[in-house]
Amino acid sequence: MTRGELRIYLGAAPGVGKTHRMLEEAHRRRARGEDVVVGLVEPRGRADVAALAAGLETVPRRTVRHLGSAYEEMDLAAVLARSPRVVLVDDLAHTNAPGSGHQARRQDIDTLLDAGIDVVSTVDIRHMESLSDVVRHITGAAPGAVVPDSWVRQADQIELVDAAPEALRHRSAQGRGDGHAETGPVPGGGVRPGDLIALRELALLWLADQVDGQLDRYRDENGAAAGWRARERVVVALAGGPEGDVLVRRAARVAARSKGADLMAVHVADGRGLAEADPAVLARQRVLVEDLGGTFHHVLGNDVPTALIEFARGVNATQLVLGASRRSRLAHVFSPGVGVTTLALSGSIDVHLIAHEGVRASAGPRPRGALSLRRRITGFALALAALPLLALGVGLPHDENVFPSGLLLVLALVTTTSLVGGMWPALLAAVAGFLTMNFLYTEPYRTLGIDDPFNMLALAVFLVVAVSVSVVVDKAARRTREAALASAEAGTLAAVAGHVLSGSRPLEALLEQLRETFALDSVALLERRPGTPAGPDHRQDPNLWTVAASVGERPGLAPGDGDVDVPIDDSLALVLSGRRPEAADRRIIEAFAAQSALALRQGRLADEAAAAKPLAEADRMRTALLAAVSHDLRAPLASAKASVTSLRSREVSFGPEDQEALLATADESLDRLTALVSDLLDMSRLQAGVMGVRAVDLPLRESVLRVLDQLGPRGRPVRVDLPEDLAPVRADPGLLERVLANVVDNALRFSPPDRPPTVTAAATGTGLEIRIIDHGPGVPESGHGRMFVPFQRLGDTDHDTGLGLGLALSRGLVQAMDGTMEPDTTPGGGLTMRVTLPRA
Repeated sequence: MTRGELRIYLGAAPGVGKTHRMLEEAHRRRARGEDVVVGLVEPRGRADVAALAAGLETVPRRTVRHLGSAYEEMDLAAVLARSPRVVLVDDLAHTNAPGSGHQARRQDIDTLLDAGIDVVSTVDIRHMESLSDVVRHITGAAPGAVVPDSWVRQADQIELVDAAPEALRHRSAQGRGDGHAETGPVPGGGVRPGDLIALRELALLWLADQVDGQLDRYRDENGAAAGWRARERVVVALAGGPEGDVLVRRAARVAARSKGADLMAVHVADGRGLAEADPAVLARQRVLVEDLGGTFHHVLGNDVPTALIEFARGVNATQLVLGASRRSRLAHVFSPGVGVTTLALSGSIDVHLIAHEGVRASAGPRPRGALSLRRRITGFALALAALPLLALGVGLPHDENVFPSGLLLVLALVTTTSLVGGMWPALLAAVAGFLTMNFLYTEPYRTLGIDDPFNMLALAVFLVVAVSVSVVVDKAARRTREAALASAEAGTLAAVAGHVLSGSRPLEALLEQLRETFALDSVALLERRPGTPAGPDHRQDPNLWTVAASVGERPGLAPGDGDVDVPIDDSLALVLSGRRPEAADRRIIEAFAAQSALALRQGRLADEAAAAKPLAEADRMRTALLAAVSHDLRAPLASAKASVTSLRSREVSFGPEDQEALLATADESLDRLTALVSDLLDMSRLQAGVMGVRAVDLPLRESVLRVLDQLGPRGRPVRVDLPEDLAPVRADPGLLERVLANVVDNALRFSPPDRPPTVTAAATGTGLEIRIIDHGPGVPESGHGRMFVPFQRLGDTDHDTGLGLGLALSRGLVQAMDGTMEPDTTPGGGLTMRVTLPRA
């Protein structure tokens, strides 16, 4: 079936006339002879809109009750049954009331389009997902329900309904504005004219992007796209803070303006670890990126700007979006910051620095050594500059008592230098201080000789203490860096465990995460063929190994083919190709290898469990069947046996009435036994997939009436409401009557005497939906699935009426006829069983 066309009227704010234009379009189409109906239109107190809608056929709305309140929503089933050529559905961003078939109205529209029905709808620019944060800043209020931009862009036609802000306010003052009580700018509701101007600009810019996309499609379809530039790819860097939401939406708008660009988000776990990254915030931002049509990536790197640029170049990115850091001038002296450094390294990649609220100061790029180059240079400068100043401050030697004080001051200088610049500046300060003390403060003065052995000992101890302090400080800095890297590695593995291993293809996702983290060309998990020898010489032969899983181009076929070979056990090995990671990365690579082996085994266990599931289901069915046979078949057999034994007894003489009663009991018991055995046999055929179906075109009314005749007096109160022009249904006559008999009989059992069941039907798409409606106690939604489990009665304590196979068998028979059978809640209480079968 051809999918219907979607036309959307886009407006900057409520009251611009979207609904009015939609109704005018409906009248034009009806004048051209098209079948147009109103699925849902919100007049909201506007007389002109109500007058336009009154001139069109309107499908009655459906009342949905939730927590004691009643809500009116579009009756999707009724619209599908009416099957018009065009249907009007106002406010596509609306969220349906709880209990409706779909959560969002756009899902109702999707269903109508899939049924081949054209839809005309409306939406405000404030409901676009990518613009929600901008609308909030403009109006000071959240936009409420949002709709993905990609969903709106798929419309066949988008038309802007524009109006000047002054006209909107004038219209509202005359009572012709939109009085809908939603969050957002309502004309005349105290909103500043500047807000309406800003929203109008957003609508114009958004539609301009849509026009660009249509122009590109036209050029492509007509061969006019020669020399067209490569696809843009926008990468947004996320630090794990709340500002990421703004950056993601801004990057999405940048990608949208770049005519279908790819959107990618990346988080770099650097040497500082993940202390500043909130995992919950990252998880939410990941969902936001995916909702906007992008992908989320997690990489590891000591230097954040370098890691970002390497990732961007690795994915052929053309634009990079970063959050601007509002740092003090003093902070910029010591580190230019991530944004400035990334901009300097970007080359041909465009870098966007986005200002945002709540921005955090960035510590800048992290050095690869224990201390940064800047700190080491500062330490050397301190050592070279402070010693002369110290000598001048103490003064030229004139008293030997100055020597201890000078020694302590130089030791303090060495300690300070080690704290600032690490070991090497401290060693320079220690040696220079040693020489200074020897030259200026020990006899003979102004020479390097030492006469007093105690002074020699003091200087030697000073030198040892100074070197020791510098070494300890340097080791402490190095251990701090290693701890931060370990934290970053743990964060990466935690992210892997959280969102990779929970996917539908955990092994491939894990290998892809490893390849992406270390910028590899390919990663392969190899498994030794059963029965092949193990040894170093055999790790080069690809005939002895099979590829259990791989990602990237040209994966290694043997452990010796790659740049790095990580043995997991005697039968598994992880092969990395493309570059040789640093030795410090070996530990995290081995953790990836262990996780990949675990993922491989879990995947195989899942496959084995899936293969064993049918066997377990068959065993469960067999156990239930034996339990049912032991009870349900015993009762009619016992009744029939007792009746026949009594009639054959020579010890008791029965009169004609007693004999008739016994014969009737035996006949009824045998009929029940025949029905039970038939149900069991049919269920067995359905389970085995050998149920014979002879589908023919037949009128539904005759089948329903025939079923009611079979039910006898019990079927007389059933109300039948079938349209006269109802199309024939394609089904097996015997199976259809059996299904209807089971479902109608079940409805009769639970319906009150004063409200008998109703059987109705309507066309829906290519099918015919039959509804058996009762007004009994109903079934909670949590129990809808268990209604169709064989050999149970969902709390029914009557064990004399069957095996509990009725609904399970009925659904199986309907599915055998290429149909569906689903329960629904009857408005006001009760159960509605919907049986959908193909139309003739």
